[in-house]
Amino acid sequence: MPNSESLSLQFGLSFDDLYRREGLVRIDAAFVDHLKAVDAGLCERLMGARVQFPSRKTQSELMVELAPHVDDFIGELFGISTEALEARHEALGPVYALKRKFIQKNAISGVTAEKASAINGRAAAMELEALFNEPLTEASFVDHVSRWLEDEANHAAELGVAEQYGAWAALSPAGRAKHKGGVLFKVPHKLEQTHLIPVETLISGGIARLALPQHEWRHREGFKLTDAGMNLNAALDQANYCIKCHNQEKDSCSTGLKEKTGEYKKSFFGVTLAGCPLDEKISEMNLVKQRGHSVGALAITAVDNPMCAGTGHRICNDCMKSCIFQKQDPVDIPQVETRALKDVLELPWGFEIYSLLTRWNPLNFARPVPKEESGYKVWRII
Repeated sequence: MPNSESLSLQFGLSFDDLYRREGLVRIDAAFVDHLKAVDAGLCERLMGARVQFPSRKTQSELMVELAPHVDDFIGELFGISTEALEARHEALGPVYALKRKFIQKNAISGVTAEKASAINGRAAAMELEALFNEPLTEASFVDHVSRWLEDEANHAAELGVAEQYGAWAALSPAGRAKHKGGVLFKVPHKLEQTHLIPVETLISGGIARLALPQHEWRHREGFKLTDAGMNLNAALDQANYCIKCHNQEKDSCSTGLKEKTGEYKKSFFGVTLAGCPLDEKISEMNLVKQRGHSVGALAITAVDNPMCAGTGHRICNDCMKSCIFQKQDPVDIPQVETRALKDVLELPWGFEIYSLLTRWNPLNFARPVPKEESGYKVWRII
């Protein structure tokens, strides 16, 4: 177990300070000094928000601006670097940029699934591999097509082939099956409310029953989860898909979808679309995670949901039900939350970082540190 001898904290702090109010107050003071040294104006706004609790929109703006500084301070406090994790985010950036700029705006624009299915995907793939002079993968597609787009006039023919393949890969059943494990060609599809789960009808003993196709089956081992959760690439794809509604204060994933009367809307199945029951700052978390600040993203989540280790993709999806995308696939918010937590836990001293953010959180403007002991005792009668 970590202790004061194996963990050397900066700012004259010890391991025990992570679990004592006096130590948390010192950590908060160190953060304020750190912030004041790098951005005095932002520090002044933070201290102002602690005196006079800001509006929701102002909270959002301040959280997003502070998040990178939380990453930096935590890294300095624990003597670790988050640069490798940030670099992984940055390396994946071109995938989402090309997906938005080329696949969604060019390749699939105006193309139906029927038209895409008529494309000879195998022939297009072979032609692209000849042009790439290497195997066709998502990485090679992004690399070459991105460079072609920098000089479109001289690569019109090559881009035409890439568009054909992109449409086939994104919309045809064969293409979607081939690229099921990736994100570049995975695009939102219209929701069929009466066919949300791709089941098939099986006849056994003259009785029809519904079941998932066998290739979708997941076998449980003991009490382990059957879904390991998204990897970083897939989670960032969802974070990029989010349109960040908090800027217009229309983040229904958090606050719910409402009728003009002020009442909550109901889904096709009559479920009340009230959004996250904890009012998590979801859009803000997605934006910060998208930018590569995993500790800051987790800090935003922990303000309203310090027990996020038990939620995420494991338990609830009220936020997804209330996502602004009601007619197409919603943003898989729980997976982004889980990924932000996992990425922090995988850092050196990851558990201690998460644990600390549940007690001290500079993005919690109302209460960055716990209240002092009241002197009262709570009795439990059994």
